[in-house]
Amino acid sequence: MFSTNPFAELSASIDPAIMQTYVIVMILCVVLGTLFDIIHKKSAKYFFANWRNAQQKGSHQVGGGEIVSLAVQTAVVEVATSGEFCNPQRRFAHLLTMYGFIAYVVATVAMVFGYETSAATPAIWPALWTLGALLVCVGGYWFWFFIRVDVAAEGSSPFRFMRADLFIVSLLSSTTFGLIWAFLQATGAGGTTIFLGLYIIATTILFGGIPWSKFSHMFFKPAAALQKRVENANGSRSNLPEPADKPETLGSARTLPRHY
Repeated sequence: MFSTNPFAELSASIDPAIMQTYVIVMILCVVLGTLFDIIHKKSAKYFFANWRNAQQKGSHQVGGGEIVSLAVQTAVVEVATSGEFCNPQRRFAHLLTMYGFIAYVVATVAMVFGYETSAATPAIWPALWTLGALLVCVGGYWFWFFIRVDVAAEGSSPFRFMRADLFIVSLLSSTTFGLIWAFLQATGAGGTTIFLGLYIIATTILFGGIPWSKFSHMFFKPAAALQKRVENANGSRSNLPEPADKPETLGSARTLPRHY
């Protein structure tokens, strides 16, 4: 698994052009689904209205250079290291899932578009794909069974599923079925077609279900974090009460602390 390109092996029965078309369609689903979410929920309109309001209420204007500096801080703290999470276990689980997902997606694109045979595939790509999927599983299942507020604090069943769980469940399903499919294919065991089908279904739900899941929040959260930093810098937040330090420990707002 760590040295074999599973998509090159699959090309013996499925035209690589079909796989490449599927990946392009999934990328379009992300773009169009996020745009639909922004328009439907009016997220962009709300963001820019708040931005203008903060600029007007601020005690001083924040210049372009300072905004760039704040954007870099946001990228390092809130994005790269998930500094907004107070709970260290939740933060670590999130980082495992986030970086695993990035590696998983990048390696998938590289192997599907760059290499049609296993012999031509550099070992780094299948290794990165497998490692990325494993990191998603470790971080995701850790979050699902031990960190979620309704499980850890409220004692609910870890198998309880709601529409808000669509993103994490489809993500875990995609990586889990993908790993099982790749393992069965590499070892020549039976059931390969079944798990390939489950892998495709889960991946299609993951990228095609954006308007109904929390997928697009990964794009909204950095913008909201930057806006908060700008408001702190120009003084427009000085009269606002601070949020609770650790909302994930309260167990009252179910959807706020549960999702990525």
